Amino acid sequence: MRCLAVCQDELVIRMLDQILVPSIEVEFLVESRALARKLQEAKLPVAAGDIRRTDTYIKADISPQTIIIIEDTGKRNLPRAIESIRDAGGLLIYVLGVGSADREKRAAAIRAQFPDVSYLSLSELFEAPLLTEFSRSLTRARVQQYQRYLSDADRILILLHNEPDPDAMASGLALRTLLHRTKATAVIGALEGVTRPENLRMANLLDINVETISREAIDHFDRIALVDVQPHYFEGLDRVDLVIDHHPEQHGYNAVFKDIREDYGSTCTILTEHLRAVDVDISERTATAMLYAIKSDTLFFNRQANRCDIEAFSYLYPLSDTTLIRRMEGAEITGERLHFVVKATQLGRMEDQVFAAFIGTVPREDVIPYVADFFLQLEHVRWTAIAGVLNNTFVMSVRNLGYARNAGDFVRRYFSEIGSAGGHRAMAKAIVPMDAFRARFGDLNEREMTNKMHELISTFLHETSAEKKKEPVHS
Repeated sequence: MRCLAVCQDELVIRMLDQILVPSIEVEFLVESRALARKLQEAKLPVAAGDIRRTDTYIKADISPQTIIIIEDTGKRNLPRAIESIRDAGGLLIYVLGVGSADREKRAAAIRAQFPDVSYLSLSELFEAPLLTEFSRSLTRARVQQYQRYLSDADRILILLHNEPDPDAMASGLALRTLLHRTKATAVIGALEGVTRPENLRMANLLDINVETISREAIDHFDRIALVDVQPHYFEGLDRVDLVIDHHPEQHGYNAVFKDIREDYGSTCTILTEHLRAVDVDISERTATAMLYAIKSDTLFFNRQANRCDIEAFSYLYPLSDTTLIRRMEGAEITGERLHFVVKATQLGRMEDQVFAAFIGTVPREDVIPYVADFFLQLEHVRWTAIAGVLNNTFVMSVRNLGYARNAGDFVRRYFSEIGSAGGHRAMAKAIVPMDAFRARFGDLNEREMTNKMHELISTFLHETSAEKKKEPVHS
């Protein structure tokens, strides 16, 4: 989250630096060049410029997503500064009243002229609840922006990744609720539909219709919104209208609006904050889907979860049908999956809190992450790596408990040059053509594949800081 603070008082600048950093990335804009030099010597990010000029804010590279805090010094140039900020593309504007005797009168005048601008006192920023409300008001402004932008579209596509999981499906429902849309005017779709047993059970019990659409059909919608995925996932999709996701941010595309928070354990957590920010009623069906999604994506807070995930879960819990969630969870264990759990037990290698297993040819890709998640629940297991072959492609899922080295870094280190690889700190995936895998690591049997996977993770986990920058040794 980026903030430009337009201030003229050194004490105010230093207080804002203490209050907002490190939660928000703050840069300062002052009119006095002497003050700018003094603050720069103190290592504060500050620039000097005329706050009444639009090009000052253009040079500061503000965007509709940039938070603008402008100090009210009591001078008459404040409205002109606000107009210049708006002309440069700034929308999230907060006026900070500092010690003015007629602050209430000033606040009323600003609100009358600029209804979307919020007026705060400096003392309010010191209150912890206010910081939460400050963050929520920023979210509210973002949500209202994309609500207005999407409101005139006849048909919107809410696009999910292939084989949508609970987080993707529930996020689609939540966004449709936020946009006040129906199934006909906001289609939840994916290029490849739902096939995993627990996901099918969820879709059926909650009546979530994920339409299978072709790549060509995407262009027939008026607006495109992505949830739990980013445009790089889809070949040739380099411009969309909205992206909401909790995976590591990817670049190389244009989005009119985006909210990406990779420290969150679930996209549904982000959307819970969006729904709460604009006071939208959440139905029992949607709350149940979102609660199940947060529980599923974080392994009930054992993986990649933070305080916001717990708060979202606590908020949704009394709104949901927990009996229905237990019915959805009952679909996870199937005879087919149990077969591969047994096979992993027989072929796997457990050493130094790392469990690795190559389980051979699999009928569907979902078997692999299921087995990886299963073994992560065992006592003394901190990392799991499960791999199999599907359509002559090596597919590997990596899981950990979230407080060790980064799983995404691991798969990128060893597999990004020969296939696709990426993920979070706690969960990651690699997909490599078998010919490329053999060329890099050799023609290995099942036992040797398991040992190679365990060896790669062990090397990654035990390398020193100096070794982290080295290329891996290929064999």
